[in-house]
Amino acid sequence: MDAPKPIGYWLKHLHNLLERQLDVTLADLGLGRRHWQILNTLARGEATRDELRAALAPFWTPGEPDLDRVLEDVTARGWTRPGHSPEGNLLALADEGRAAHADIAVRVDATRAAVLRDLTSEQYTETVRILSVMAGNVEADLATR
Repeated sequence: MDAPKPIGYWLKHLHNLLERQLDVTLADLGLGRRHWQILNTLARGEATRDELRAALAPFWTPGEPDLDRVLEDVTARGWTRPGHSPEGNLLALADEGRAAHADIAVRVDATRAAVLRDLTSEQYTETVRILSVMAGNVEADLATR
């Protein structure tokens, strides 16, 4: 008799599927999820490499090309430009990067819609809330050890 799989199984399984799904969605463009995450982060505003690294750190896993390598590819495509800072350490999306972001966002939105099919927005919101509470509980427990 098969026992129901625990939440850890479903979290890891879903994570792996989401990674693969987005990579497949972007493969014909020669892009992966990390490219999208860089574009999407910069679409919200200028950032330093360190800010990008911190924002994307939870998604990066060992064995993947590092941020600098993916960022080099994004920059080589003409999608980034220096930001507006006296120190010159900010990155921003160039016009070509904004256009690429908009085009890719259509694909990403369709992929997200497939993931959320048959779920209401309330169910999605509640799922995220529950996972957030569970993560907070684990963080609090680990802090006491």
